[in-house]
Amino acid sequence: MPFIIDDVPYFEDINLTQDEFYQHLKNPDANVSTSQPSVGDVLDLWNEVLQSYDEIVHIPMSSGISQTCATATALAKDFGGKVHVVNNQRISVTQKESVFDAIKLLERGKNAEEIKTYLEATKFDSSIYISLDTMKYLKKGGRVTPAAAAIGSILKIKPVLQIQGEKLDKFALARSLPKAKETMKAAIANDLKTRFKAFADNGEMTLSVAHTANFEEAEIFVRELKETFPAISFRYCDPLSLSVACHIGPGALAVTCTRIIL
Repeated sequence: MPFIIDDVPYFEDINLTQDEFYQHLKNPDANVSTSQPSVGDVLDLWNEVLQSYDEIVHIPMSSGISQTCATATALAKDFGGKVHVVNNQRISVTQKESVFDAIKLLERGKNAEEIKTYLEATKFDSSIYISLDTMKYLKKGGRVTPAAAAIGSILKIKPVLQIQGEKLDKFALARSLPKAKETMKAAIANDLKTRFKAFADNGEMTLSVAHTANFEEAEIFVRELKETFPAISFRYCDPLSLSVACHIGPGALAVTCTRIIL
């Protein structure tokens, strides 16, 4: 997923570090945007992989957030059924869990089509709740009005967003980070008691934390989650994908709840 910064393309962890990205993002004069991978790069990668392997399971970013899934699906039609594009509508650490689920299914003898079918059938077996430090970047991307962003800044409101499948949606508003964390923990507790109760009772649910340039708070949040949900396993504390960070800015904190294959 390339980034365009002042008309120059960059790639996360290739020619752009996390720190460098946030320095650009905080610069009011910098023009930072996201873009789809080029068609040529995708085709080159697939053709290279298929020289050594029979099939590809391609797991792109959620189709509700990016057009990369639709583009990959269209390109795959020219590969004679060898490329299986999974539309399982996940992002960040929930998408990462899909990759590890795919590996487990492969190890159990499943083919690419069977892996794709499973990942799409279980795509809604996850939740993400994200607390933002500022509405500035939502305003910049046109997701909130300038007036709402200004009021939010004055009142120090921390918006809490959610991803329940397709896209990023509003969930709640909080007046401080501690309140935002309590809101997210309450949402996870409700999910574990309702939507995911059977999976949680069977030990199939796991928690993770993601953040945008907010590692210290993320580590604190991890400890709080482990204390609040001692019966649920904990997996990752990862930086949020820069493709999402671009639209929500630094200082964000997220908790995810995901079903995994045991």
